[in-house]
Amino acid sequence: MSTLLSPLEALVAAQAQGEALGIASICSAHPEVLQAAVVHAVATGRPLLIESTSNQVNQDGGYTGMTPAAFARFVRGIAHSNGLPPEQLVLGGDHLGPNPWRHAPASEAMDRARTLVRDCVLAGYTKIHLDASMRCADDAPDAPLPTDVVAARAAELCAVAEAAHGQLAEGSPAPCYVIGTEVPPPGGEQQAAVDVATSSVGDTEATIDLTRRAFADRGLAAAWDRVCAVVVQPGVEFGDDVVFDYRRERAAPLARLIERHATLVYEAHSTDYQTRHALRQMVEDHFAILKVGPALTFAYRVAVLALAQIETALVPEAERSRLIAVLESTMLAHPEHWQAYYHGTPAQQRIARLYSFSDRIRYYWPQPAVQAAVRTLVQSLSARHIPLTLLSQALPRQYVAVREGRLRPDPTALVRDKITEVLEDYAAATG
Repeated sequence: MSTLLSPLEALVAAQAQGEALGIASICSAHPEVLQAAVVHAVATGRPLLIESTSNQVNQDGGYTGMTPAAFARFVRGIAHSNGLPPEQLVLGGDHLGPNPWRHAPASEAMDRARTLVRDCVLAGYTKIHLDASMRCADDAPDAPLPTDVVAARAAELCAVAEAAHGQLAEGSPAPCYVIGTEVPPPGGEQQAAVDVATSSVGDTEATIDLTRRAFADRGLAAAWDRVCAVVVQPGVEFGDDVVFDYRRERAAPLARLIERHATLVYEAHSTDYQTRHALRQMVEDHFAILKVGPALTFAYRVAVLALAQIETALVPEAERSRLIAVLESTMLAHPEHWQAYYHGTPAQQRIARLYSFSDRIRYYWPQPAVQAAVRTLVQSLSARHIPLTLLSQALPRQYVAVREGRLRPDPTALVRDKITEVLEDYAAATG
């Protein structure tokens, strides 16, 4: 490895020295989210970590239709076009393991997982979350996988990653690894819980110890030195219309535990919608890698529907995008991405489809009919003057920025600025 510390290694070193440094992990493939994240990173000069999940991007295309190599090209293209230095960008793979193929026997699912991990490393991903925690078709159906089995499978995937790194050009950064998992599984909760329990200290210690042993058994001591984080549940989550806020007193035992492991920090998933203050507390308590995804596409949806509100006031009915109606009809025609998540009466489901914190609507933005409606909306408003009065009503924070000369009243700029509000919360929290 290079003698220069990677952004993740620098973060761990800072935490070990008592500095509350963290990083946001952008878990989204939405072009506008990625554009906003890259532009924000250029402005701040801070490392940008972008991750794809095993469901989102894999050798079969995932739900985005992209392989790891294609996703890497996509992100790097956005970075290059906006002037982000390559060394400032970190690509990661989240929940890399058998999850997309868990309905197959373990031998088959793990074989597919090995291919995924190899492809990610060859594509230049340098943050690898090894997650083999899910049961496969021939695993015992009535209990979670034993921790030693999860650890052995994670080590098996790490060996593949190390071999793949050996195929890269000399001097290529070696992968940093993340171990462990959390509830819920990739994709989010299907129902909101009454409360969210934090991971136990005993379970977390067992995960670290058994995974270290599994690495050693496979001759992966050098790779273990690059394990930078453990995924735990710090007690944060969200559902359709509820956010479970971080309560640091409940996570204090976890914070004390990781202080005994100077080369590790925690990775926290589902930190979306936490307040800036709560996010800062999490980083201070060593939950240094903060995963965020739905909150960013939620902000995108807020901005786009605000533009639709402006469109209704400005544009003749025959020329309107009908975006909300198009979204509703598309989601009803293709319910597979929301039906298992949204419950209640038809009226409650209708509200959830459009406004839920779970943000299952994020799966529908790539649909051709929806893309066409968004293009119509943006083109129509780009050709018109947006009165400050309407902007104040629909996007009040962007209205202030326009008044102060910090933002153009252009539809695309308004949308990206709304997404940047979330990015700025994470920037402030991560130090």
